[in-house]
Amino acid sequence: MINERYVLVTERIRGISSENLIGEPFCSFFARTASLLILLDDVYKLKSSGGLYKLSMDELKDLNGKLYEDIAGDSYRESFTNPSFITERIKKAGYDPSLGRLLAFLAAEMRALIPYAFEGNEEILLLYMELFVEVYCLFTAAGEDSKCAVPDSEEIRQHIYWFMRDNCEILTPARIREQLDPSLDHAVRMITDGDLNDLRYLYYFGEYITEDELKTAAFLNSLSDDEVKAMAHTYTEGYRIGFEKTVKDISKKKTVNIRFTLGFERMIREAIQNFKQMGLEPVIYRASELSINKGKRGRVGYYGAIPNRQYDYDHREDEAAYLDRDYVNRKLDVLRFSYEDIRELAASHAGPACVEDFGQEPFLPEKCDSAFALSEKQRKLSVEYADRAGRLTNEFIPGDERSFTIIAYPRPCIGDDFEEIFKETVKLNTLDYKKYEAMQQVIIDVLDKASLVRITGREGNETDITVSLNPLKDPEHETNFENCVADVNIPLGEVFTTPKLKGTGGLLHVKQVYLNELKYIDLRLGFKNGIITDYSCGNFDDEKLNKKYIEDNLLFHHKTLPMGEFAIGTNTTAYRMARRFNIERLLPILIGEKTGPHFAVGDTCYSYEEDLESFNPDGKAIVARSNDYSDLRDSEPDKAYFHCHTDITIPYDELGGIYAVMPDSTEIAIIKDGLFVLPGLEEINKPLREEL
Repeated sequence: MINERYVLVTERIRGISSENLIGEPFCSFFARTASLLILLDDVYKLKSSGGLYKLSMDELKDLNGKLYEDIAGDSYRESFTNPSFITERIKKAGYDPSLGRLLAFLAAEMRALIPYAFEGNEEILLLYMELFVEVYCLFTAAGEDSKCAVPDSEEIRQHIYWFMRDNCEILTPARIREQLDPSLDHAVRMITDGDLNDLRYLYYFGEYITEDELKTAAFLNSLSDDEVKAMAHTYTEGYRIGFEKTVKDISKKKTVNIRFTLGFERMIREAIQNFKQMGLEPVIYRASELSINKGKRGRVGYYGAIPNRQYDYDHREDEAAYLDRDYVNRKLDVLRFSYEDIRELAASHAGPACVEDFGQEPFLPEKCDSAFALSEKQRKLSVEYADRAGRLTNEFIPGDERSFTIIAYPRPCIGDDFEEIFKETVKLNTLDYKKYEAMQQVIIDVLDKASLVRITGREGNETDITVSLNPLKDPEHETNFENCVADVNIPLGEVFTTPKLKGTGGLLHVKQVYLNELKYIDLRLGFKNGIITDYSCGNFDDEKLNKKYIEDNLLFHHKTLPMGEFAIGTNTTAYRMARRFNIERLLPILIGEKTGPHFAVGDTCYSYEEDLESFNPDGKAIVARSNDYSDLRDSEPDKAYFHCHTDITIPYDELGGIYAVMPDSTEIAIIKDGLFVLPGLEEINKPLREEL
């Protein structure tokens, strides 16, 4: 039945590409989008027949270019997926401009089908191709009497709404299963069974491939077996130690989700073998670009190059086309059913193991008035859905039984020093954790005697903030700060705590920072009793746009967020590496947070694990695990979590000082004028003192 429908819909789409039944710019829109879908049908048939694997490198490169040429680079400015471009065309033709964002949405959804053609997923291709034809038929029906007539925009939106509402019972379970079921091993087989020396394999994923992915794969292929195994060992051992350190039983688990960017397959192949020796089967799924399933805070899964980050930004809130109360309730019902259906797979899932990359130039988005944006009512629904979906996930994959790890490596786009930076990063990821463990304990011993920590800026950084610490009932056996070395968060280098909200306040200021791949200029966050009370940045001339930028991308539509973490980064080696190669702006948060004190807004580091016991190497129990919000996890769970956690770091050269304030108000300096001053920390200062 599906195959018969698929044949019919693709035949109809081939006809659309040459028809001239409706006026402009709609005729061009449907013809161009139909051409993409025809190309996807060709890919699907190549995949099904095995012909895809017979194409030469040049043929695959040409095919990949055709699939993504509409949005890559400057082409996006005149793409029908660009809400500004299509809306302006429609407006000039004298039509309702609100049709623009709907058609841009439709075009983006069709583009999101590209990987499904390479996976041979006929059902998903069919559903969305039928949606495309149905919307086209609305236009041809409206134009029966007059070629210039078009359907009402609300009629199109309703059509999209009912498609999403009805098909979430197919799309959501499919996404949940691919996140947990190791038998869906399309990507795993390509990595473990393919010839990784034949770089054609990169194109078989269906992701956008540039010279960067090709060079990354070629570079990893140039490394010795021992070097690659060492990289994989650092990554997988960090994951194992994460379970050990938090006293979680990894033997109860059967699967691990591996996330990475294309190009690192040789390392991932070794990691798969390491995980299997731990009794864990790999689950590897791609990051979805369909609006119903894509991550709200970046890509989740494996992916290739990003063709155009402005395209991503313009379509980040496309769910505004259909998000309402009824849809949210239905999707939550389907989500619960999806987990119930694979309850055993969910319970045996160990959590994600992530390989991040860095080197891409940070992105400063342009404002797009024509793009979909959530209304205030929809923002509240989005926050509610995230909360309830998060709690559902925790019900079936308990947070106190799962773990994670994250490691990062540079990509060739970082510049001519790529190979040297890569080698330095490998060293960074394998620093002597025993040495740092001892030095960090010196810091913790002072902080555990304090009631407050005061942090100030310098060199134009106006930070002046006080962090309140939880009182220790049994200082001989308890600590507020975790001594964090290389396990789940690689590389090593921080001590962190959950602040006491009452008494935490002041100004956090950074002159320039990159958070979740977005640039913030002159970011200011004001805190009172641990809660953000005011915020601003200097990205745009219009202060309202600056506030909305923060609300959308840092507060994630919450009215406010608490300070969920305060930490002191100790990895001065990473800081010096960044300064030596002038790549501070290119570091991921994972590394950047270790290069100075940082403050996380959102949840604590112990979300859903507050009741677990964990200990520092000196045997003291880490007791600062919860705050006023997460304390509500049993009585008012809908108020306990925010499902976000964003680290904001002050670099050492902007840091005036960090002072432990004792109960009698005396102060002990931990860092002053950018240098650690406690006895025993001389080793940490060496990279800071070295001539750059």
